[in-house]
Amino acid sequence: MILFLALAAALWGVGAYTGAPARARWAMIGVLYLAVLLAVAILPEGAQPFGGRLGEWLLLGAFAAIVTSYRLLLRRLRARATPATAQPDPAQPDPASNGPFTAGELDRYMRHIVLRDIGGPGQKKLKETSVLIIGAGGLGAPVIQYLAASGVGTLGVIDDDIVDLSNLQRQVIHTDARIGMPKVFSAAEAVAALNPHVTLRPYNRRFDETCGALIAEYDMVIDGCDNFDTRYLVNRLCAAQHKPLLAAAITQWEGQISTYNSGENAPCYQCVFPNSPSPDMVPTCAEAGVAAPLPGILGTMLAMEAVKEITGAGTGLSGRLLIYDALHTETRTIRTKKRADCPVCG
Repeated sequence: MILFLALAAALWGVGAYTGAPARARWAMIGVLYLAVLLAVAILPEGAQPFGGRLGEWLLLGAFAAIVTSYRLLLRRLRARATPATAQPDPAQPDPASNGPFTAGELDRYMRHIVLRDIGGPGQKKLKETSVLIIGAGGLGAPVIQYLAASGVGTLGVIDDDIVDLSNLQRQVIHTDARIGMPKVFSAAEAVAALNPHVTLRPYNRRFDETCGALIAEYDMVIDGCDNFDTRYLVNRLCAAQHKPLLAAAITQWEGQISTYNSGENAPCYQCVFPNSPSPDMVPTCAEAGVAAPLPGILGTMLAMEAVKEITGAGTGLSGRLLIYDALHTETRTIRTKKRADCPVCG
């Protein structure tokens, strides 16, 4: 058998030198074994140079076959236990939002995964969900920041404004270097730097009556706009498509937040606020001012309620209006009801 082992080693060495794959080198050794087996079977015992009896060579072949089968079985079991990650398509910058978690994602979201009320299934829901955020300003900025950090797979952001120096007091995703840039593109840069596993779709335009088709592309809508006309329009379009709507508003030291889900027989925004106040009763932030952390507090609440709504954790704000007074550090909750005469969902 020494001659066979020497020839096998020579074949392996020649194959390695020429760059032949391991499978081809094993095939050459297999052919050598079959030739030896044929020689041992045909030639008289003293005439064949390889030594050994036919039974011994057959036993050697059976042992090699068992070892090879065992290795192949182990390889197949490992392949089944380890999910393959999808290769990114260079033509599509979107991450594979419905694919399995990569090792990096598992590390990134581990604090969610070990959280009993979210866990792995909840994190998978976050990855598979798309959220449309209206406004990339004071409220929209922390919503974008925390939903991206939480691993919500697709974020759409619609806003027609540009970054201004006065925004930087409270709009935390924008920077001094991006002054003059459309806010949606500034938000896209912020998200790309924060979490490469999240896709942000920027819509550099004003939200108007034609945005019903845009809402249809998303699972949930978050309204962070700063005027009542847009709020009523967003509510109407969401109610028509039974899309859950999370909305907040701020002024000076106070903010309010609720979830409006008329598709679940809960009140919509117009049930709670039937008529918009006159403009002189509600001054803008530019006119009346706003405490810098206030939109961060309400925006983070919006992000928290979105995560709960997506994962099914806890109790949401549907049917309740939460009012936060930052100046006196007071929070109160008001029960809200669906109105039978509501022109939107009644």
